[in-house]
Amino acid sequence: MARLRLVFCGTPQFAVPTLEALIAAGHEISLVVTQPDRPVGRKQTLTAPPVKQTALAHGLEVTQPEKIKNNLESRTRLEALAPDAIIVVAYGRIIPKWMLDLPRLGCINLHGSLLPKYRGAAPIQWAVAMGETVTGNTTMLLEEGLDTGPVLLQQQIPVQPEQTAVDIFQELSVAGAPLVVETLTGLANGTLKPQPQDHEKATLAPILDREDGRMDFAARTATELWNRWRGFQPWPGAFAMLHGKKLTVHRLQPVPSSDAAIEPGQILVEDGHLFAACAEGTTLELLEIQPEGRNRMTAAEFLRGNPIAPGTTLGLRLG
Repeated sequence: MARLRLVFCGTPQFAVPTLEALIAAGHEISLVVTQPDRPVGRKQTLTAPPVKQTALAHGLEVTQPEKIKNNLESRTRLEALAPDAIIVVAYGRIIPKWMLDLPRLGCINLHGSLLPKYRGAAPIQWAVAMGETVTGNTTMLLEEGLDTGPVLLQQQIPVQPEQTAVDIFQELSVAGAPLVVETLTGLANGTLKPQPQDHEKATLAPILDREDGRMDFAARTATELWNRWRGFQPWPGAFAMLHGKKLTVHRLQPVPSSDAAIEPGQILVEDGHLFAACAEGTTLELLEIQPEGRNRMTAAEFLRGNPIAPGTTLGLRLG
């Protein structure tokens, strides 16, 4: 295929396989645009994003603007490069109209969902959290709307019952790389025609916040809470309040419901096992937990030092 001049915009590890695939395909990566270095970890060590690290390892030129919408320096630089296409993979910034209009083949985005489902910042997490058994990648042409642009190519992957968002991130990251290369080939030779999305079928995948991890035993079944735990890995995970303090749940599983008529949120202890009643008469076993201010531990370890009185309830709020 023809060698194309590209600008690549991406930041986290998810984008790295695509950058490497474009390099391997022989395209000219004129510039890599990524977010600024950020403090990471407890020591807040200033760390370059994975895309920057990969780009520098390949001798590519890197820029890290804090903002791009009204950045005259960035605009002048990209206009001078005159790229055939701009590839955007998990960049983390909204692409302004001047960038959308710049390349002749458009701004091509790899999105980790089967659009129009799960438009937004956290498509992989929400697909798993909603119990989807199939998800996938979409390549699309970016436009000013939120993930509303025409679809180019799609691929599906199954979601296994035990997989978390971390597992699916890895699969989609690797699978999406050749899909972007194939998309570029099709656009360049004119065999790939963009197809408009059915906007009436769109669903949203908003950015996650801490409260998404709060377990509502009264409103959600055991399977729904388990799926949300799977989807919200590594953050915000799953947590509830026990005796006014945060209890983080690191491992859990739905189990056959007990015959005991207990209210949602109520804790049941049986032979060193810790259970929580959920909506619609369903039950979760809490396998590994972490009380506020303490290390993570198995339920059995917790119960040895923290006897649970009959009728104790896991709550949504303090108190």
